[in-house]
Amino acid sequence: MKKVREFIWPVIGLAAVVISVWLLYRELRGLSLDDVWDSLTAVPSERYALAGLSTLVAYAALAWYDRIALLHLGVRHISWFFVSVTSFTTYALSHNIGASVFSGAVVRYRAYTSKGLSAAQIAVLVALCSFTFGLGTILLGGVVLTVQPGLLYRLEELLPSALTNPATARGVGLLLLGFVVLYVVGSILHLPPLVIRKAKLEYPRPAIMARQLIAAPLELLGAAGIIYFVLPAHLEPSFIIVLAVFLASFSAALVSHAPGGLGVFELVFLTAMPDIPKPDVLAALIIFRLFYLLIPFAMSLVVVLLFERARLAQAWRARGAVDSSSVPPPPLSSSDQ
Repeated sequence: MKKVREFIWPVIGLAAVVISVWLLYRELRGLSLDDVWDSLTAVPSERYALAGLSTLVAYAALAWYDRIALLHLGVRHISWFFVSVTSFTTYALSHNIGASVFSGAVVRYRAYTSKGLSAAQIAVLVALCSFTFGLGTILLGGVVLTVQPGLLYRLEELLPSALTNPATARGVGLLLLGFVVLYVVGSILHLPPLVIRKAKLEYPRPAIMARQLIAAPLELLGAAGIIYFVLPAHLEPSFIIVLAVFLASFSAALVSHAPGGLGVFELVFLTAMPDIPKPDVLAALIIFRLFYLLIPFAMSLVVVLLFERARLAQAWRARGAVDSSSVPPPPLSSSDQ
C-alpha cells in the first residue's frame, strides 16, 4: 500500500499535465509565435525591471519564512545569508520539480543539519513554512473574495455555477478570514496545541504569528506583481484582478501536483483573463516562468553542486585527519636508544 501511495501522486501530476496541455492547445489554436514575440518585445525595459524587483521581493519573503520558523524553534545562530540561500534553493527546486514538501525537506535537511539542527527540528521548520504559505493564500483569498466576490465569474468555465455566485463567493471569503482570525486568537490566548493522531500543532507566539501575517502575503504579492507589471499597461489591468487570478491559478497548479504546475497554471490564467489579448497574457506567463521559476532553478542547481562539493571536500579532509592520527609512530632504532 505504501508503494502505491508513493506512485499515485506522480501519476496524478502527469495526468494533470497531459490534460491541461491538451486543453491549453485547444485554447491557443491559431495563435502565432510572432504575436507572442511581438508582445514580449513590446514590454518596456522599466516594466521588466519592476518584474525583476517583484521576483526579489517574493524570494526575500520566502527566506523570511525560514527565518520565522527558526525563531519559532529558538534557533538564532544561523546567519541570514545562509538562511536566504537555503530558502532560495529549496523553493527554486520545489517550484519546478513539484511535491514541494518532500523536495523542500530534502534540501533543508542537507543544509540545516550542517548547522546542527536535528531531524525533528527540520520537520517542524518545513511544516511551519508550508503552513505560512497556506496562511498567506487563505488571507489574501479571503480578502479578495470578500471585497470583489464577482471575480469568480472569470472562472465560470472551470467552476460550478454555485461557486461563482457572488453571495457564495463572499461567504467563502468570510470563512477564510474567519480561519485567520481563529488562528490569531489562538496565538494571542496561548490556546493548547491541536492534537491530530500523533501530530501536535502548537500555536506560535504572537510575535511569530504577526511575522507570518506579513511575510506570507508579501511573497504572493511579489509573485503576482511579476505578471502584473508585464501585462499591457494601456489596457489598465487591475492589480486585484491579477492577484485573484494568480491565487486561483497557483492554487490549482499546487493541487494538481503537476511539476511546476505546467499547463495547469497557464490554462486557468488564460481562461480567467478574457479581456486581455491571449498573446499578451501568454507573454506575461512566459516572463513569470522565466523570472520566478527557470532562472532561479538554474541558479539553485549551481548552489547545490557547490554545497555538495564543499561537504564532500570537508568529509575527505576529516577522513584524512583520522587516518593520519591512527598510523602508529615508527619504532625506535638502536641509535635512538
